[in-house]
Amino acid sequence: MKQFFVTMLGVFAGLLVFFVILPVIFLVVLMAAAAGASKPTTPANTVLELDLRQGLSDQTPSNPFAMLGSGTSVMRVVDVLAQAENDGNVKALLIRAPEGGMTPAHADELRQAIRRFAKSGKPVLAHSQGFMPSGAVVSSYMVAASADELWMQDTASFQATGLSSDAMFLGRAGEKYGVRADFEQRYEYKNAVNEMTESDFTAPHREAMLAWMGSVHNNALAAIAADRKIAPEVVKQVVEAGPYTAPEALEKKLIDRIGHVEEAEAYLKEKAGKGSKIVSFSSYASGKTHRSGTSSKAKSAVAIIGGEGSIMTGRGGSDSLFGGSSDIRSDDMARAIYQAIEDKDVKAIVFRVSSPGGSPDASEQILAALRAAQKAGKPVVVSMGAYAASGGYWISSEADWIVAQPSTITGSIGVFGGKVVFADALARFGVDVRNLSVGGDEAAAYTVTRPFNQAERASLSASMDRIYQQFVERVARGRKLSPERVHEIARGRVWTGSQAKELGLVDQLGGVTEAVEKARQLANIPTAEGVRFKYYPTPQNPWEALAMAFGASGEAAQTFVRVGRILGDPTAEAVIERIRTEQMRAGGAAVLAEQHAF
Repeated sequence: MKQFFVTMLGVFAGLLVFFVILPVIFLVVLMAAAAGASKPTTPANTVLELDLRQGLSDQTPSNPFAMLGSGTSVMRVVDVLAQAENDGNVKALLIRAPEGGMTPAHADELRQAIRRFAKSGKPVLAHSQGFMPSGAVVSSYMVAASADELWMQDTASFQATGLSSDAMFLGRAGEKYGVRADFEQRYEYKNAVNEMTESDFTAPHREAMLAWMGSVHNNALAAIAADRKIAPEVVKQVVEAGPYTAPEALEKKLIDRIGHVEEAEAYLKEKAGKGSKIVSFSSYASGKTHRSGTSSKAKSAVAIIGGEGSIMTGRGGSDSLFGGSSDIRSDDMARAIYQAIEDKDVKAIVFRVSSPGGSPDASEQILAALRAAQKAGKPVVVSMGAYAASGGYWISSEADWIVAQPSTITGSIGVFGGKVVFADALARFGVDVRNLSVGGDEAAAYTVTRPFNQAERASLSASMDRIYQQFVERVARGRKLSPERVHEIARGRVWTGSQAKELGLVDQLGGVTEAVEKARQLANIPTAEGVRFKYYPTPQNPWEALAMAFGASGEAAQTFVRVGRILGDPTAEAVIERIRTEQMRAGGAAVLAEQHAF
């Protein structure tokens, strides 16, 4: 029996090595080799193909393994298109338009990047296999319409007629099945709670939804009218009167030509010149740096710090080898900001925020770090992505300058809190939930066995009032508005970037390109001097990602990294040194912060 278990253990270990460890090492070797190799040469007469059908994140994850098999990011597209604009080998751009909807603010930023590329005189063609009624499809059409020519497949349908949004209300279901949502909200527009408590839109909920949806729709139509050179009232009338077949869309001048994508490719290759080739965006981007215009010789630097997802306390993102961070951890973000503060070459910070909100405490930790940057004489410019709402606006509120897209969802200056009581629902299935507690009167305030009592509700209400007041104070201070004015435009309501600019919650409409330029101005960096860009959190190399995934001081991590050192990857040596540093820290040693080369 003992021999059997020994044999099985050996078989299991062998399978683990063969199916997990060896493939990971092989993958790392390939990535390290690619990173260490010279940058790939772009073929002469390249037609760059940007496929937007797979979806986009706002920012590129710092973990290199998280990028495998995933789509690209809006930030990456903006950066690489700016470089392709000045690349003599790139002769044209082909855009594969998505059939469904696209995040409106992302569409705004992509449109701006495409228009900048087109100004270089290189032809831009967008090809569509249809615009289907899914989400903000009018935003997808807006991106495609920004091209010099828009082609559509002959069998495709044009159904970009407006913007629609469904909401699922659980109020009646809760009453029927014994589930009680017990919440407090500040104030009537903080409508995330409504879907748990109501059976229909409340009047403020409906008002806010229709207002921002109308703003997104109208922004898209205005951009389409400008790019298609058609009167805005005509575009509105024609688009909203759809849907259309491809021939009908051509007749209405919503597209320029009917044809298959292969025909579009051949058309652009002919324009690009003899021997031209179609090169995918991912292949072209693999050899490009983060931002065009970076001067390695420039002394002054602008830090670009990115945060995407819900805002939470603590640290995160290192426990999964192939998982990218989907939230903003306050310790990680504050550390990144302080690294930028301590770097003497960094003269200003561009903080890219794409977050629907989260913990007020985590948000305040990040805001405090940004205040420290300002105190150190480093201006902070916020670039808002898809959304910067609730906690996302909290961390943005005291910036020296705020840039948002016309369709960025922002504001939502408010708070909610509470619990869901399941005891009655579970009891109907014979599951009895009981609670015991010791200590203070409110020790069991958040038990799921009963609603809040009078004292507990008073305490929750006071907490909501306090957090809301703190939020208003920060916005008033940062935006130079009276608290009374902030309360008037706050109350939990969301706004688009266009609306927020009119209200004073945003300073400028645009994307990260405009934010970088403003940071340069605020830091008094002359244009002729040039500027470098430093990215935080620092992107990981493959060996570092392995070390973090298996534990920075673990034997497994050291084994993987030593493989890299044997293979001659210089980055592996740096990670070995970092592991030693972490081990010394764990032993109580005072170790100076690591020095990074950029």
